Amino acid sequence: MTIDATEQINAVRRQVGSRTLEAGEARVTTISQTYHATVEDLWDACTNAERIPRWFLPVSGDLRLHGRYQLQGNASGTIESCDPPHRFTATWEYGDEVSWIEVRLTPVDDDRTRFELDHIAHVDQDRWAQFGPGAVGVGWDLGLLGLASYLSGDGSGVLPEESEAWLATEEGRRFMALASERWGEASIAAGTDADEARAAAAGTTAFYTGAPAA
Repeated sequence: MTIDATEQINAVRRQVGSRTLEAGEARVTTISQTYHATVEDLWDACTNAERIPRWFLPVSGDLRLHGRYQLQGNASGTIESCDPPHRFTATWEYGDEVSWIEVRLTPVDDDRTRFELDHIAHVDQDRWAQFGPGAVGVGWDLGLLGLASYLSGDGSGVLPEESEAWLATEEGRRFMALASERWGEASIAAGTDADEARAAAAGTTAFYTGAPAA
């Protein structure tokens, strides 16, 4: 298991924005990475119930338009739109909260494809002040790390069966702290006060790593 945390962190692009929904203003957390895979192969990796657990989480349900899915120990939802092999949207239901995800796959050239995910959620101001975009962003960073590890095909990286142990290592904690810091930078770029964004990032780092916030 070999992973360069800084290299993976630098391979990911992060953006913070907003979107107006019927129920009001929502926060949009966007994460993207380009992978050495065709758009058809990446689509299959992201939508095939046999392949999703190899990089993310075990999934059950009906993985087709209007079907329900359940990620083991995590979110469930409904697949709301599907445009193979380029785009799908789904609800993301966790506890009593409902948010939405939109996944877009865009060919870069013959053997590289950009994966881009929007997580759209109504977040109350107190929680945003406490954690900022990193609350969900770091989790998606870990998902993209799993996808990069799986698609590398050479045994490097961190696969799901190794992730729990790896996250407890110094390297794993460093990865989460770096991801949290980058989400803080994305929040500043979106117009958040720098001190507030850094305080929220510190809260997120403490949550994920167990280290006390500064």
